[in-house]
Amino acid sequence: QMSVPEHSLSGCPAPARAGERARHNMLIEAIDLEKSYGATPAVRGVSIRATRGELIGVLGPNGAGKSTTLRMLAGTLVPDRGCVRISGVDAAKQPDEARDRIGYLPEAAHGFGELAVAEFLVFAAEAHGLWGAARDDAVRRVVDTLALASVASRPLASLSKGWRQRAWLGQAILHDPAVLILDEPTDGLDPVQKVALRGLLQTLARDKAIVMSTHSFEEAEALCSRVIIIADGRIVADQETRRLLDEHGRLAPAFLRLTGLEPTRDRAGVGG
Repeated sequence: QMSVPEHSLSGCPAPARAGERARHNMLIEAIDLEKSYGATPAVRGVSIRATRGELIGVLGPNGAGKSTTLRMLAGTLVPDRGCVRISGVDAAKQPDEARDRIGYLPEAAHGFGELAVAEFLVFAAEAHGLWGAARDDAVRRVVDTLALASVASRPLASLSKGWRQRAWLGQAILHDPAVLILDEPTDGLDPVQKVALRGLLQTLARDKAIVMSTHSFEEAEALCSRVIIIADGRIVADQETRRLLDEHGRLAPAFLRLTGLEPTRDRAGVGG
């Protein structure tokens, strides 16, 4: 049977030759992603690579293209151009297999409000192909990890935003994916819940690649090993977090400068 060269198919070009260890650790490869809504470009030429052990923060002004980028990484939105490879799997050619390697927390997650938290997690586990003892073990682990026992029998619609956010985070991690794509994961959490979640994400990042959007400079400073700043649909910075901090350990000055939001007279020379 004649094999078809990968570059002649839709999707990603054949990956560059790499050692087995490098292939094992490269969990996200997104190349030249573009997406428009009608005549309005939302994402323009975005490329992101993430390896095992990285926790990457995505920051940008409202409307910069953060959520659109994360949706394309997660496989819930098809790019107009470009490609995504998840743990070596081309998302265009093998979308189901790629999605099984991803845990995704959407922005302002909602829906399934009539289901109790435990029922929602069982449903999510089965959607990822977990059944019987494997399903029950996964649900139990997530309930324990996220301290959801006190609300396990309550409908999602009856929960506060913070508790609902934790339940949705549970569906993202219960199948133990190699990649987590999290859109504003601490949104709606109280300060104690935020601290607990940050600790959990740092633990999970040891053997996963995590890409999360956040509006919090302090969160990115404390949590993320790398920061990607998006402005006007383009990446204007992709660096180790420490390289973007000022002498006081703050990320905000670099963010304002790189996004063109800095209120100074030389503002016109900066931006995306």
